[in-house]
Amino acid sequence: MSRPELEAYWLPFTSNRYFKQHPKLVVSAKGAYYRTEDGRELFDCLSGMWCCPLGHAHPKIVEALARQAETLDYSPAFQVGNSATFRLAERIAGMAPAGLDHVFFANSGSEAVDTALKIALAYHRVRGDAGRFRLIGRERAYHGVGFGGISVGGMVANRKAFASAMLPGVDHLPHTWNLSAMAFSRGQPTWGAHLADELERLVALHDASTIAAVIVEPVQGSTGVLVPPLGYLERLREICTRHGILLIFDEVITGFGRLGANFGAQRLGVVPDMIAFAKGVTNGVIPMGGVIVRQDIYEAFLHAQIPEYAVELFHGYTYSGHPIAASVGLAALDIYQQEGLFEQALALEPVLEAAVHSLKGEPGVLDVRNFGLAAGIDLEPFPGQPGRRAFKVFEYGFEHDQLFRFTADTIALGPPFISTPAELERMIEQLRVAIRTVKPDRSRSMG
Repeated sequence: MSRPELEAYWLPFTSNRYFKQHPKLVVSAKGAYYRTEDGRELFDCLSGMWCCPLGHAHPKIVEALARQAETLDYSPAFQVGNSATFRLAERIAGMAPAGLDHVFFANSGSEAVDTALKIALAYHRVRGDAGRFRLIGRERAYHGVGFGGISVGGMVANRKAFASAMLPGVDHLPHTWNLSAMAFSRGQPTWGAHLADELERLVALHDASTIAAVIVEPVQGSTGVLVPPLGYLERLREICTRHGILLIFDEVITGFGRLGANFGAQRLGVVPDMIAFAKGVTNGVIPMGGVIVRQDIYEAFLHAQIPEYAVELFHGYTYSGHPIAASVGLAALDIYQQEGLFEQALALEPVLEAAVHSLKGEPGVLDVRNFGLAAGIDLEPFPGQPGRRAFKVFEYGFEHDQLFRFTADTIALGPPFISTPAELERMIEQLRVAIRTVKPDRSRSMG
C-alpha cells in the first residue's frame, strides 16, 4: 500500500498516529480466519467485531448477495417496498420473544438504538403522555455513537468528547460489576440483583410520569463482557412494568445466537418491550440493524388521530430495509437454522468457559467472566500506562496468528460459532503466552 493511500483514511476508534507507523492489514478472510499481507492466518477471536459468527465468505451468503445485486440492487425505502425486506421482517419477528412482532429497519447498531429511543419518546407522545421524556441508561454501557446512544451510554471517553451535545433528561443506573463480590464468576453472578433497585431511586427522584424508557444490554459487551447478576433483569422488568416505563434491550451483540438462543431475552428469560439488533443479522457482510417492537407499540401509531395517508412516524433512513442487506440477512438466518449454529454456540460455551478460566493465576489477570460464547479477561494496568497492557497483548496476538480484541485493559473474546473446541483451546493458550510475555514500556509513548 502506498503512503498516500495509507494517509488518506481516518480510522475509527484507532490511534491513527501509531497505526500509520505500524499498520496491520488483512487481505482476505475465509471460515474462522483472516489472512494477512504476508500470508499468515489469524484466528478471528471476536467474530469480526461481534458481527461474523458464521465466519467469512460462506458460499450461501456470497450467492445471495450476488443474486440480489443482479435482480434488485436498491429500492426506495419510503412509500415503496421489496419482498426480501418484508420476508426478513417476518423471519426476525418469528424469532423474537412472543409479543414482539413488528420490525423497523436501520443500518447499524447505533442507528438501531437511536431509532428505539425515538420510538419510545414518540410512543408516549402519540398516546397523550408527552411528559415522559426522560431516558435511563447505565454506567459502562455502549449503545453506539449517535447522540442518543452516547447520551444513554456510560463510556466516559465517548461522553466526555461530546459532553456539550448530550440529550437532556438522561440519567444512569450503576453498572453491575463488582470485583470483590463476583471475581472469576462462571455464567451469571449470584451477587448484584439488588442493583436493579436503583431504578426505584431514579423513579422517586424524577417521578415515573417523566420517564419514557430504560435501555440496557443484556450482557454489556463493549466494556468487557459484564454479565447480569441472577435476578437483576427480572427486577428491572418488574419495576418498568409497574411504572409504565418501556424496557429496551440493546441486543446488537447478544442477538442471533451469541448467548446460545435467538436473543439474549430468551436465554435470560426476560421479555423487553423493544429489542435493538444489528451485527449478526447479516453476519456483518452488509450493514443492517433494526428494532423489534411489541404489537401495541406499533398499533399506537396507526391509531393516532391523523389521516390514513399521513406518515405515522417521522423517522427512517435512505437504506432502511436495503434489498441486498435483506437478502443476505435471509441467507444468514437460513444458515443459522440449517447448520444448527445457535445450538453449536451453546455447546461450545463450556469449552470456552473451562479454557478461559484456566487463565486465573496468570500474571496480571484480575478477573475472568464468561456467558454464552463470550468472555472477558481484565488485566492489571501497567503503572502509569492505562490500556497499554491489553494493547500489547493485541499486538502480540496479531504477530502470532490470533486477532484479539481489547477495550481499555480488558481482552474480549467472542469467537465464531463455527469454531472447533481445539481452536478455542489454542486461542486461550496463545492468549496465555501473550499475557506472560508482554512487559511495560520504558517510556509512556505508543512507540
